Amino acid sequence: MSLVETKPVRQDTDVVVRLDSVSKQYGAGANALLALDKVSLTVRQGEFVCLLGASGCGKSTLLSLVAGLDEISGGTLDIGGRHVSLMFQEAALFPWLSVSGNVELAMRLRGIGKAERRRRAAELLDVVRLTGFGDKRPHELSGGMRQRVALARALAQDADILLMDEPFGALDAMTRDILHDELERIWREQALTVVFVTHNVREAVRLGDRVVLLSSRPGRVIEDFPVGHARPRRIDSPEVAGQAADITDRLRAEVARHAH
Repeated sequence: MSLVETKPVRQDTDVVVRLDSVSKQYGAGANALLALDKVSLTVRQGEFVCLLGASGCGKSTLLSLVAGLDEISGGTLDIGGRHVSLMFQEAALFPWLSVSGNVELAMRLRGIGKAERRRRAAELLDVVRLTGFGDKRPHELSGGMRQRVALARALAQDADILLMDEPFGALDAMTRDILHDELERIWREQALTVVFVTHNVREAVRLGDRVVLLSSRPGRVIEDFPVGHARPRRIDSPEVAGQAADITDRLRAEVARHAH
């Protein structure tokens, strides 16, 4: 029998992201595309929520709406004025800037002084375990190291909510496994709220407090799976593999339904 984490009962005031019947439509008339259809979802302070679904189900669209990069077409979305940062699959570092320069960029745009930027960048590079790499250029780093820099840059925005859009999807299995451990450590140490998009069912169960399954387009919440396995978890553990298999069966049924 696996150990189950016990957590205090949370109150409604702990909700930091609330979507109530949120829809997103692109275009109008005969060419309209409904990406999300009446999605209702809450994320509480300190939660790690993974969004899962087939390609094109609206996972990335949902993140863009929460980040304020796009406007909803219907319903209500409330993050209570909190700040968010968004991390993509590609590190998207500026090649002409050093590692420290990339991390400092968000702080520079907020008007933080040079000395404080350097101090904070060094601190964040230590958090992601890249101490001593501040003067390197992105091309001198491995893919995993570049993603660590991207994570440090996201943390530099001092956001309340970290949105992650398949940040480890392009990495090899070993590097991804290491970064799972690092992300979980940082999530705990920084007391972050994370919404994490992935196609990888085991990754979702490995990382999440909950796995929210979206239907094929238009995206709707069709199931919300609590993950109660004790941390730290291994992606190949029997508990993770077993729940991932159950979620995969549900996902396959949804994909098959959409195909007919």
